[in-house]
Amino acid sequence: MPVRRLTVAQALVRFLAAQYTERDGERHRLIAATWGIFGHGNVAGIGQALIEEDGMPFLQGRNEQAMVHAAVGHARQTGRLSAHAVTTSIGPGATNLVTGAALATVNHLPVLLLPGDTFATRPADPVLQQLQQPHAGDVSVNDCLRPVSRYFDRIGRPEALIPAALEAMRTLADPAATGAVTLALPQDVQAEAYDWPEEFFADRTWTVRRPRPDRAELDAAARALREADRPLLVAGGGVRHSAAEDALRQLAESAGLPVATTQAGKGALPYDHPCEVGGLGHTGTATANDLARTADLVIGVGTRYTDFTTASGTLFASDARFLNLNITGFDAHKQGARLPLVADAREGLTALADALGDHPARPLTWTAAKAAWEARVTAAYAAPDETARPTQAQVLGVLDTLVDATDILINAAGSLPGDLHKLWRTRSRDQYHVEYGYSCMGYEIPAAVGVLLAAPGRPVWALVGDGTYLMNPTEIVTAVQERLPLRLVILQNHGYASIGGLSEAVGAERYGTDYRLRDGEGGFTGPPLPVDLGANAASLGLRVLRPRTVRDLREALADARAATDPTCVYIETETGDSVSGPPPAQAWWDVPVAEISTRPSAVKAREEYDRHVTARRRRL
Repeated sequence: MPVRRLTVAQALVRFLAAQYTERDGERHRLIAATWGIFGHGNVAGIGQALIEEDGMPFLQGRNEQAMVHAAVGHARQTGRLSAHAVTTSIGPGATNLVTGAALATVNHLPVLLLPGDTFATRPADPVLQQLQQPHAGDVSVNDCLRPVSRYFDRIGRPEALIPAALEAMRTLADPAATGAVTLALPQDVQAEAYDWPEEFFADRTWTVRRPRPDRAELDAAARALREADRPLLVAGGGVRHSAAEDALRQLAESAGLPVATTQAGKGALPYDHPCEVGGLGHTGTATANDLARTADLVIGVGTRYTDFTTASGTLFASDARFLNLNITGFDAHKQGARLPLVADAREGLTALADALGDHPARPLTWTAAKAAWEARVTAAYAAPDETARPTQAQVLGVLDTLVDATDILINAAGSLPGDLHKLWRTRSRDQYHVEYGYSCMGYEIPAAVGVLLAAPGRPVWALVGDGTYLMNPTEIVTAVQERLPLRLVILQNHGYASIGGLSEAVGAERYGTDYRLRDGEGGFTGPPLPVDLGANAASLGLRVLRPRTVRDLREALADARAATDPTCVYIETETGDSVSGPPPAQAWWDVPVAEISTRPSAVKAREEYDRHVTARRRRL
């Protein structure tokens, strides 16, 4: 058998450059690029190998967690058909990957992690940044990545790379198994030479499967849907990952189904489709949540049923049945589902529509309620005084007037996901990009870089509050370096607005949530912190626009949308009890409240909690 002598790192990079996915006849690079920050644990191995391999583009990151977020943004935008690799040194470079890996795995999005590791041959102990455990000589800090990885291996010998690399690709390309994949690479092994079979470097295509539903499960699902009086379909992220939007629309129209959406599923139908009833759960719409309370059959498609989208088991009726279409059996059986339908979302929806045959469509009884909610959205967006400072909802309203179906909005944490889920009028299947499986502050800017790389020519907006910006602004520098037209909107509201509101609701009195100077008594009640995040963004290379009023904001956002260079819109929003914002929560979220307290606010909050908690339901 012909062989090629290469180092382990060189062989791995050459192998990755030859991997492809294929779905529906379309072929994609599985590993489209490698992000990296080099240190002593990878510079002589993977770093040197990337110079040798012309077929692997390299992207220079500034923060290890951010590199993973950028890779995840790319993977989501490409429908999980393409991924990025991320290489780091040992020690803090490797442990900084953990948050990003958890986010990728929670959201079922592929990313390949290649952290350096300590010496396999152990010429000296401890080497720089080595964690030593007296009870386990084979443990390194990379073991932190085991619970957040869908596949983990440590390459202790050159020949071990071949089966590990193949397993890594299988996991990344499998829609039922994908997430973060970690290959820990001891720094000595990276540089070790080996005679590799030439076949290892041949182009390999991994078919992204579309499994069809079992006939018996399909018959049971169709029968349940025919018999249901008040069905509700909940569209999750799996609809988007499967590119199942057309199949969903056809089923909804033919059966007369209301379609509510999770954060990951928003956009499965455009906002103005008659069957689309808005977001579900704590951040959802009155229309969707009222339908959920009375539904006798809940059809979950590609959803994990997180507590925000199930209102912690208190939203759906106690006698509701669950029909869950999901590519994983684990998720298909959630909520005590007696009607699992394990299949690809597109294949399952198509089969279900066919199985219903000419069963008549139900009347669209929710149109008046939906129109009433749209009126509430219009009211929240309205800005009667164009010379006033805008509220957060009005910022979204101004942006709503400027975008079209090509724009992509990215957000992940804070108060914005709630406002967006309730208010945003999604125009295309991939316009709404809110990461709420892990709700990770700092995701937005690096994810926008990943999306820009995956969707060149489309306007991409990263929407962040000041708290989120301070978490992770580093990849602004990468956007500047790559000449990517990032559109960053920073909303300055002087603190953690979302958690501040939650803190008040649970009796914690907004303690530690405002960004203010310390007062004379050790608290945080002084003036707002004198920070200028616009100046910070400018120092990192962005062109910064500073609107002060609604009218200014309209001009600035239009300027940013037309820009070809990275641009930031920095706006201070109006806050306070008198501010007219989005409608309040339409469903309850279970956040336990202190059972014992001397403070009246906490006592009152506990009484409210006890009232809601009686509605919990455990489904069997």
